[in-house]
Amino acid sequence: MKSIDQIQTISRRTLHEELVERLREIILEGGIEAGAKVPERALAERFGVSRTPLREALKVLAADKLVTLVPNRGAVVRQLTPDDIDELFPVIGALEALAGELACHRMDDAQIADIAALHEDMLAHYRAGQRSGYFRRNQQIHEAIVNASGNSILIEQYRALSAPLRRARYVANLSGDRWAQAVAEHESILAALRKRDGAALSGILKAHLQGKHEAVLRRIDAGATQAS
Repeated sequence: MKSIDQIQTISRRTLHEELVERLREIILEGGIEAGAKVPERALAERFGVSRTPLREALKVLAADKLVTLVPNRGAVVRQLTPDDIDELFPVIGALEALAGELACHRMDDAQIADIAALHEDMLAHYRAGQRSGYFRRNQQIHEAIVNASGNSILIEQYRALSAPLRRARYVANLSGDRWAQAVAEHESILAALRKRDGAALSGILKAHLQGKHEAVLRRIDAGATQAS
């Protein structure tokens, strides 16, 4: 039988994890604009929690570089800068390219079928104009390929960069033209996976990330122009 102390610990951890995930989704999907202060009181009321666990969750997001904790002001959603993007995407592109090459040699038919199912669901969200659903399936596809690489060091480094990457990917797909292009690139990704053509998949993934790199920079530049 579990002790009372054990039950309380599990309960707190579950609340903490849920708050982190829900706050992360709000920020990644633009629910709070970059540069804006996180409205702690309003969010605490919305989630039905006190501000203490909310602030603990924000510390995790600060470590993920999604928010900045400012003394006497609270948490502010971190703005992606061109330097951030220029540093992040070449590293992610190299990791995904290597992961794709390794995955093609390791994946079985069931794993490829799972990714194909995610792809079809992603397309359904795209056709319906559902960006949030599309975004989640898109991320799951990329993560599935990385995990299929079987390289623990690669997977660990990719996960460490996943939070800013997810936010940047969402920003890149806000453009209708770029969104359509990304879908076409995903068709090529799936085709290379089915052929188990590691060299082709590696090149497609690197080009895919380069396209997103350029799209995010255009969005940042556009935002800076509008603000000036």
